Amino acid sequence: MGAGHDHRHTDTRLSRMAVGATILTAFFAVELTTAITINSMALLADAGHLLTDLAALFMGVAAVILARRGSTSPSRTYGWHRAEVFTAVANAVLLIGVATFILTEAIRRIGTAPDVPGVPMIVVAVAGMVVNIGVALLLRSDSAQSLAVRGAYMEVMADTVGSVGVLIAGVVTLTTEWPYADVVVAVFVALWVLPRAFALAGAALRILSEASPSHIDVAELRAALAALDGVTDVHDLHVWTLVPGRDMATAHLGATTDAGRVLAEARAVLAARGLTHATVQVEPPGQGGGCSIS
Repeated sequence: MGAGHDHRHTDTRLSRMAVGATILTAFFAVELTTAITINSMALLADAGHLLTDLAALFMGVAAVILARRGSTSPSRTYGWHRAEVFTAVANAVLLIGVATFILTEAIRRIGTAPDVPGVPMIVVAVAGMVVNIGVALLLRSDSAQSLAVRGAYMEVMADTVGSVGVLIAGVVTLTTEWPYADVVVAVFVALWVLPRAFALAGAALRILSEASPSHIDVAELRAALAALDGVTDVHDLHVWTLVPGRDMATAHLGATTDAGRVLAEARAVLAARGLTHATVQVEPPGQGGGCSIS
């Protein structure tokens, strides 16, 4: 029943991502065409960011499919679960690249900003806000369980802010004819994207480096295991994240009393901290510690 529920949840996640990708693809074509036609840097920046939204969604779909598929290879015992983490890294790199290009192009236009009509910018910006908010609502519920979906969700939300910026640039251009409103908004969009891209990369790289999850106090966990009745030693304690929502742990416990009871109590300690995927080995006194890498 649990596996069937997981598969249904994955199917729903894939369906939402596919719908979001279809909507964004159609709007990307409209926005890019408009940006090139009216020579708008702000629209081009927003279209570039939208392209990364699409890349994130398509990579996310591939990662979710791979994670669901798993693996029958004895050399890949965790299957393809980490695929979405690699996807998040690629997504972050793409975001940083697009933001850097926009900043470079915006600087190049200083002193030579072209005249950009305000009305098309306003129309496309309003449409972009509607599209991005709709797609964000589709992805929001799955963003906490999947790093790949979280990356796409973050980009869509950032793109919504970009659309607001384009709307402001359009209004300023239309009412004041100030030629640099378009360039200023382009820079704003790029600077808005960069820290979020670095944060996404940091979260993914933390998982890939097998750092302990930030919400787990390893020292406190070690103390709690050591405090169990009969436990004389805690070693080879390792805690890491396979994918968001799936934290793993291993621990070796030296014990002087019933191993079965110590094992059950240790599992309860780990489960209370969200570590339900854990391997615990209970050893007689004097037999542990030889293989520790902690």
